[in-house]
Amino acid sequence: MTSNFPTYPDLKGKVALITGIGQVGLSNSSTWGNGAATARALGHNGVKIFGCDLKLEAAEYTQQRILQDDPSAVIDVMTTDVTKTEDVERFVQAAMEKHGRIDVLINNVGMTAAGDPGSMSEETWLKQVDLNLNSVYRLCHAVLPIMEKQGSGVVVNNASITAFRYIGKPQIAYASAKAAVVQFTKAAGVMYAPRGIRLNCVVPGLMFTPLVENLGASEKEEDRETFRKITQHNVPMGNMGDSFDVANAAVFLCSDAAKYVTAHALVVDGGITESTGTGG
Repeated sequence: MTSNFPTYPDLKGKVALITGIGQVGLSNSSTWGNGAATARALGHNGVKIFGCDLKLEAAEYTQQRILQDDPSAVIDVMTTDVTKTEDVERFVQAAMEKHGRIDVLINNVGMTAAGDPGSMSEETWLKQVDLNLNSVYRLCHAVLPIMEKQGSGVVVNNASITAFRYIGKPQIAYASAKAAVVQFTKAAGVMYAPRGIRLNCVVPGLMFTPLVENLGASEKEEDRETFRKITQHNVPMGNMGDSFDVANAAVFLCSDAAKYVTAHALVVDGGITESTGTGG
C-alpha cells in the first residue's frame, strides 16, 4: 500500500490535526474512511498525526491499522465531540501539549440525514448544520490563531458535491451545510492569505467508503436500497472513487506542491458534477 502514496518531502515532521479519524462499521473490512485514509497518507509522508473521533474505539482502530502498516508512524488519538466547544478546545490543547505546534488541520467530520425542507424537523436541521458546518468554524476558531502566531499553516476542509448539485437523495441540511463549508473556505482563504495560512477544501463525489459498504450489508431493505442508488451511478469515469482518492487530494493541498493554491475547492468526483448524468 505504501508505494501507492505520493511523497512530498516538505511534509516530513509536520503536525496534523484530523477530526473524524475513525470510521463506522465492519472491523474486518479492508475499506478505509476518508479521515483514516488521510491520516494514513499523511503518515506515509512523515507527518505526526493527532486525531480524534466521537468514538474512541473507532479512532484507536485507525491508529492500530496505521501502526500495523507503518510501525514508525507517530499517531495519537482521543475522543472528541466536535459539536461541543469545550471538547474542541481540549483536543487542540492536547495536541499543543504533545507537539507544541499545529501545521495542518483536516476538518473531516460529516454525516448526512435524509429529508427535504418540508419534512425535515427543525431539530434535525440544526443538528446537521452544527455537525457539518459549525464544527469547521469551531476547529478553525481554535487553530487559526495558533497558525497565525507560527506564521504558517494549512487547513483542508471536507465538503461534498452536494454543495454544487442535487444527486438524487433528499438531504437538504447536509447539502446546505456543505455549500456553506465551501464558501467559508473560500472567504477565509482570502482573509488569511497575507498571514501565511492557506485554506482549501476537498469536494468528494460518490466515494465507496465504510459507510456505503455498511449500507449494502445492512439487514434493513431501505439501507440496501440506498446502497443500490449510490452504487448504480453515472460517473463518467465508470466507477466510484474511494477514500484514498480523497486522501491524496488532501495531502497534495497540504504540501508545498500546492503552495500557491488557496481559497480553492478541489473536486474529486470522476467528472460527475460537470456531467449531464449520461456518462462519457
